[in-house]
Amino acid sequence: MAVPTLQSYIAGRWVGARAAKPLASAVNGRVVAHTHEDSLDFAEAMAYARGTALPGLLRTHFQDRARVLKALAAYLMERKEQLYAISAHTGSTRSDSWIDIEGGIGTLFAYASIGGKDLPSSNVLHEGPAMLLGANNHFIGSHVLVPKRGVALHINAFNFPMWGMLEKFAPSFLAGMPCLVKPATATSYVAEACVRLIVESGLVPAGALQLIIGGTGDLFERLDEADVVTFTGSADTALMLKAHPNLLKKSIPFNAEADSLNCAILAPDVTPDDPEFDLFIKEVSREMTAKAGQKCTAIRRTIVPAALVDAVATALKARLSKTVVGDPAVEGVRMGALASKAQQADVAERVAQLARDCELLLSERDGFAPKGDGVSGGAFFAPTLLLARDAAASDAHHLEAFGPVTTLLPYGDFDEALHLATLGRGSLVGTVCTKTPALAAQAVPTFAAWHGRMLVLDREAALENTGHGSPLPKLKHGGPGRAGGGEELGGLRAVKHYLQRCAVQGSPTMISAITGEYQRGGAVIESDIHPFRRYFEDVEVGMSLLTHRRTVGEADIVAFGGLSGDYFYMHFDEVAAKESPFGQRIAHGYFVLSAAAGLFVSPAPGPVLANYGLENLRFVTPVAIGDTIQARLTAKRKIDRPPRDDQPAQGVIGWDVAVTNQRGELCASYEILTLVAKKVAG
Repeated sequence: MAVPTLQSYIAGRWVGARAAKPLASAVNGRVVAHTHEDSLDFAEAMAYARGTALPGLLRTHFQDRARVLKALAAYLMERKEQLYAISAHTGSTRSDSWIDIEGGIGTLFAYASIGGKDLPSSNVLHEGPAMLLGANNHFIGSHVLVPKRGVALHINAFNFPMWGMLEKFAPSFLAGMPCLVKPATATSYVAEACVRLIVESGLVPAGALQLIIGGTGDLFERLDEADVVTFTGSADTALMLKAHPNLLKKSIPFNAEADSLNCAILAPDVTPDDPEFDLFIKEVSREMTAKAGQKCTAIRRTIVPAALVDAVATALKARLSKTVVGDPAVEGVRMGALASKAQQADVAERVAQLARDCELLLSERDGFAPKGDGVSGGAFFAPTLLLARDAAASDAHHLEAFGPVTTLLPYGDFDEALHLATLGRGSLVGTVCTKTPALAAQAVPTFAAWHGRMLVLDREAALENTGHGSPLPKLKHGGPGRAGGGEELGGLRAVKHYLQRCAVQGSPTMISAITGEYQRGGAVIESDIHPFRRYFEDVEVGMSLLTHRRTVGEADIVAFGGLSGDYFYMHFDEVAAKESPFGQRIAHGYFVLSAAAGLFVSPAPGPVLANYGLENLRFVTPVAIGDTIQARLTAKRKIDRPPRDDQPAQGVIGWDVAVTNQRGELCASYEILTLVAKKVAG
């Protein structure tokens, strides 16, 4: 079979016919692909992104793009086996490739869900609440986020060629930014295969995703103020790229996620007889062997009580010695190869440097023999365990071997352990394994200052623990200092990285129009038909109903107390109530809520299908016996929902509710969420 030449996907076409650099299988050293020699026209690529992709994306909105992500995830999932076959050349086992392939697809699904639930059917995201800027509510201010009108350049690492691409593409696409993706060359054949499937799907608008195989040439000089650069890789490369003169001159955002010297601490309360001890050993071992230790989140520093060093070392050596290394195609193999021979040489060099002040407890000298045919040409590396007797002075705090390597660092007391954790000068993630909540609480302030994420591991968390080294779409991924100082993922936070925040000031009516959300005090549309009698398409933001009035009597309070079982003294004890700050008996807050619903609810069936939530409830002014209340119901915001086979076509409407008394004082303020039927399906 002929060895393929990888191609870039630029300006809507595949570029690359002449073979250049050979890319070898990490398993046996055979060439699996070539990069292309053809030069790329980055002026054309940027012009296509700005002139074709960006206008096309901005003709859609957040909800539209969320639906594309969901469809794309389903498309890739159906074709995942093609990707697994290609990923095997990276030296990854099936479980390692699962992280990369299905982890990446799962991130697409996650951001499709985030877009569907948390983003509006527009390209303006209101970041409220609005703030009063004038005494009488004629002048207010708030913040909006809008697409940047630029291009996102994503420079990715070799260890996760698919997940690394998709976890950046998903939020930037959702935000409305075209993407140029530059995968690391060593494993770029996986990224290219994924992009080919994306292009073949026809789901992504023209120019929204372009692929660069090879170098970036003069691309950095062509970036403008509205663009964004993200980078995953070594701290040294991040520093070099971040200092590019054009990025500095134009204040172009640069988000770095760099390899870091992550740690795991075995707390002093844990003994070898505790479940937490075994959990700790398993976690360290897993992080050493998953992806052959080629994870930016892998545990590089294993910090343990000095009294337990021997016990931890013995347990780790026993577990690691059982790890079968070799060709992932061979049955029983649990750890594959490093991504390339270059990586193999680099890790060997780093281990040799670490060994200058460390003892080698486990290494290739301990019977290391990878399994499989032709593995002598592969990039395999033995699980390696080192011990630094002088923990604070160890090179392990600033030197990383990016492979199946960790260094044991003994400590005296817990404060010393926490200090050792900080010597990595900023990490993506750290773990504290403890059975004592007070120790976890003690660790957090120190850990949080130097780590992007913290796993507290105990026997309860272990029942569902996703692992020290598993970034999750809903939680931020990134860390301070050496780890790059950037953030990825984190749910909606990642989308906001690709949006521009702007403060807006004006009247409630104007801010309502800008944000697409009704702001209290703004102009309303008095409805001749009850808003609950209108279908989703017919409801306009600002459509409002002022209800009839109801006077609250003592019988109401007594009846509600009997139904609810709430006999709080403020509602029933005349003497105690008079001595309270209110000076009299008052109605239950939840009675006011219920009474308001009775004022504005239209009881006949449909189009409102269900009330499924209430948000931002505040009881402002108490309602006393004899007070008369009235409610104003106003359509605050609308969120479209994609059609589902098992449900009628529907959308979500948030309604602003203001309950006032006979003096016009605000008694209760909140928002209710309703599912509202559409007139037509789809």
